[in-house]
Amino acid sequence: MPIQIYNSLSRKKEEFIPLNPPQVNIYTCGVTVYDESHIGHARSLYIFGLIRKYLAFRGFKVKFVRNITDIDDKIINRANELKVDWKELVEKYIARYYEDLAVLGIERADIEPRATENIPAMVEYVRGLIEKGFAYTGGGDVYFNVRKFTQYGKLSGQSIDQMETGVRIEPTELKKDPLDFALWKNSKPGEPSWESPWGQGRPGWHIECSVMSQKFLNTQTLDIHAGGRDLIFPHHENETAQAEALTGKPFAKYWIHHGLLTINGQKMSKSLGNFVTIKDFIAKYKNADFLKLFFLSAHYAHPIDFTEEKITEAKKAYERIDILMRKADSGQAKSFKEIEEAKGKFIEAMDDDFNTPQALAVVFELVNLANKNIADNEFTLAAKQAIKELASLLGLSLNAQSGASEVSETEVLEKISQRQDARKNKDFALSDKIRQDLEAKGVILEDTKDGKTTWRRKL
Repeated sequence: MPIQIYNSLSRKKEEFIPLNPPQVNIYTCGVTVYDESHIGHARSLYIFGLIRKYLAFRGFKVKFVRNITDIDDKIINRANELKVDWKELVEKYIARYYEDLAVLGIERADIEPRATENIPAMVEYVRGLIEKGFAYTGGGDVYFNVRKFTQYGKLSGQSIDQMETGVRIEPTELKKDPLDFALWKNSKPGEPSWESPWGQGRPGWHIECSVMSQKFLNTQTLDIHAGGRDLIFPHHENETAQAEALTGKPFAKYWIHHGLLTINGQKMSKSLGNFVTIKDFIAKYKNADFLKLFFLSAHYAHPIDFTEEKITEAKKAYERIDILMRKADSGQAKSFKEIEEAKGKFIEAMDDDFNTPQALAVVFELVNLANKNIADNEFTLAAKQAIKELASLLGLSLNAQSGASEVSETEVLEKISQRQDARKNKDFALSDKIRQDLEAKGVILEDTKDGKTTWRRKL
């Protein structure tokens, strides 16, 4: 079955056929480094990393570029607010961003270009748009002439008239049209700036992505451009317009957009006190897989609402897998029809626009199968290996970090021995007390059908 992808440009599912198979070029908008990365960023980083991993599994040779925006208004404003040099601010949060990637267990992109390292290429891009009549200068700024590009609005599905609703022109602006957007900005005194034919200034946000995507993927047409749904307009619309105006070719064949994340039904905001950074999440829950399982529970294109209850559900789901994986097994793994059928269903789900809720359901189908056949060592081993393989494709590490425990392994084994003696002597009150005491100290005992006792630490 061929892979089907919902293309935001055509607004329908399409068979995925890259321009030069098996090569696949993917560009995704990365972070703007003026603050800590939050769990909304984590969804984007995780989902597109997952798509990259799955396409590689399906035999494609993926080249993955994710930029870092290290100059824009937000960075300048934040640096001024904190009274620090903007470069110092940028370096701090780039380092913090890479810390987040590491703790989430998400691989870096093949190339992660920084905007400030590619400004000469942006200047040439702008120059080309001026020469082709799609851009004009004014007061040291350069603007893209939206009405010159007749297909403007095709990605967001809006007409020019719809876009103009609510747009107002500031008195100081030198735009010919309120929808025209900046390709190059004249720097104010004290702001970071670079030389250009139009004076000292800096690039506009939209031009950064058009330039870096085409430059580092070495193509004028990307196979996949990805990002959050909130970027469709104006960012991705503007990227498309300026790229296609310059090259005369389609900018991206497939556009993939993930849904947005809310916190308890509200938009995440520091002013609302519901801003959850990646570091906040890890500090509280200790395990990145809990966050990933939460993300996997919804289709990437759908909105998702972060709540304490949903993370508790994700933790319980993780524990179901963890309990099975900790059970002892032995013997050589063999091929079993039910397990191979489950793998096929997993691939079928992922081929259908990366349907992770269905794919995750297959993983738990394997967990159930293994538990039903727990006495069959060969089957259990084969199921566990399949679970590990599929979980890895979903970016799950399955490396549980134990919760706080006051007892050592030696003490646990001594208590289990004491409990077994108590059960032999039919002292069930003592047996229950030993179990309860250990649970209070973060250790869970589980009795098997053959009369043995296994244990694990609470997550």
